[in-house]
Order: sequence, then C-alpha cells, then structure tokens
Amino acid sequence: MSCKRNNKEFPSGFGIIGASGIMQNLFDLLQKLAKEDCPVLIQGETGTGKELVATAIHKNSSRATKPLVAINCGAFPKELIQAELFGYEKGAFTGAVQRKIGRIESAQGGTLFLDEIGDLPMAQQINLLRFLEDKTIERIGGLEKIPIDVRIISATHVDLREAVRNKTFREDLYYRLDVLEIKTPPLRIREGDIELLSYYFFNKSSEKGIYKAKGFHPEAILLINNYQWPGNVRQLMNCIRHAVVVSENNLLSFNDLGLERPNKDPVLQTLVEARAISDQQLIQNSLRHTSNNISHTAKTLGISRVSLYRLINKYNMVNQEV
Repeated sequence: MSCKRNNKEFPSGFGIIGASGIMQNLFDLLQKLAKEDCPVLIQGETGTGKELVATAIHKNSSRATKPLVAINCGAFPKELIQAELFGYEKGAFTGAVQRKIGRIESAQGGTLFLDEIGDLPMAQQINLLRFLEDKTIERIGGLEKIPIDVRIISATHVDLREAVRNKTFREDLYYRLDVLEIKTPPLRIREGDIELLSYYFFNKSSEKGIYKAKGFHPEAILLINNYQWPGNVRQLMNCIRHAVVVSENNLLSFNDLGLERPNKDPVLQTLVEARAISDQQLIQNSLRHTSNNISHTAKTLGISRVSLYRLINKYNMVNQEV
C-alpha cells in the first residue's frame, strides 16, 4: 500500500510543516512574537526547528527587509568567538591583515540570531551583556564605539535556569535575553505530524524521480509512528533521506529505515503481533468456509495462491487443523 502524497500541499505555518494542535499553538504564538521588537528566547531539544522559528519571527517582523545574521555560539573556540561577534581592526593581532566586520555589526537594522547561547563562554557572556546594555560595540583593536540597532533572538537546548543555578550562565544576561519566550515541541508529542513529515521528506527526497521507492510499506509507517525520535525532526529527515537513497524496494521497508527493531518497543511489538493474529484468524476462517480449498480461499481473500501459501508458511499453519 502506497500513500505517497503527490502534488498535494502539506499543512504548515510560517513555512514550518505541522498540523497538530501543539503546532497550531506555536504558530499562533509566533504571530504575536513577530509583531514585537523585544528579545526572544527559543528553547527546545536538538532538532526541533529552533532556527526555523527564528527565521519565521524575523521574516514576519518589521525588520524583515534587513539582514538576519546567525552564529552558533558553540561552534567556535572561546578565543575566536569574540572576533566573530564583534569583529576586529587591521593589525589588532597576528594574522589580522584587514578589518573584519563581526556578526553583530553585520546584522545592523535587522536580527541577530544567537544559536546555542547556552554554550557561550563566560567571558563572552560579559561582553554580550555590555553590548545589550550600551547598544554599542568596539571592534577588537579599535577605539570607536559603534551604535548598533538589532533585535536579538537566542536559542538553546540547555535549561538556562539550571545553568544560572549552576553558575555557568549569567543571571543578568539570562533576563536580558528571556523577555519573550517560545518552546519548540519535541516530535514525539506532535500527534499526527510524524507521518505527515515522513511523507513530506519522502517527496522532497524523491522528487528527482531517480529512486525506486514510490511510498511506504505499512509496517514502515507503523514503526515511524511509534519510534521516539530522540533527534526529533532533523533525525526523521535524515532517516527518510537515507532510506530513499538506499532502498531497492518499491515501498520503503522496515529495514530501509535503519531504526531499532520493534521487539525493543513493547507498544509497537504488540501492534505487529495483533496484526499477525488477525491475519491468521482471517485465513483460518476462510479455509473453513471453503472446506480448505486453496484456490477458493485465495479468491475470497483477494490474493494469489502463491501469496496464500506464503502466509500459511509464514504463520506456520501447515500442520494446523483448519
């Protein structure tokens, strides 16, 4: 059975795919936050789309025509993050052969997105706080105070309140950043969205038309819907892309997904077992009704004789009295 949704639009808000109630609430909140010009703190697990949310806020704000500049605060060594944020003058240090404009200055008039703000080193937390208070920066090696007008959007998978209690994040900076707050929900609680996103990523991955798979096998969908997705939407996207590329089947199979086998998931195992029991009962009832006539039974079930023999062998019904 294939349920590929060709040439159909997928329900979304602000360019974010989702139809669940919790995502509709997120879209409503996004609409409100975009109208304001205050700092926003986006909190959520890794892979839940925090950058998509930041982009949506910027594109629907009064600053939409100005730059959206992003920096991952955990992606740079602590000795380089200041130069990336604030820039530097020519000759400020060895290797500074020309002036560099930092990310903050590059976002002038627009939005600065500070991703993984919880990973920002303490020394740079102080510098960032000073900028938020003064609305000016000084490039490394420079003396000029440069006025900056940007909106700050921060994102983190870290519990910043806990980080404040553990003295790894400055409390005064936290309150500067957490004026408006939004939380991106984990995929596992977005009822109905897992399957929706699976078809969306399938369509995106197979749009070139060079891959064999044309949809999902029902057991693959069963697994997808019952998997916990610890890596959230990003993990699901990568899983579907991988399956489309490597599959040699007309329908993506359980094995194509490369996920844990269902016997590690009690709920999923129960569903698979229930289907097997249902199939066996249906075959047994049909055989009784036709006095064990294989041809008539296969016709009644709408399958071929070969398929019926395969199912009888699969469920070890050969020696069962039917």
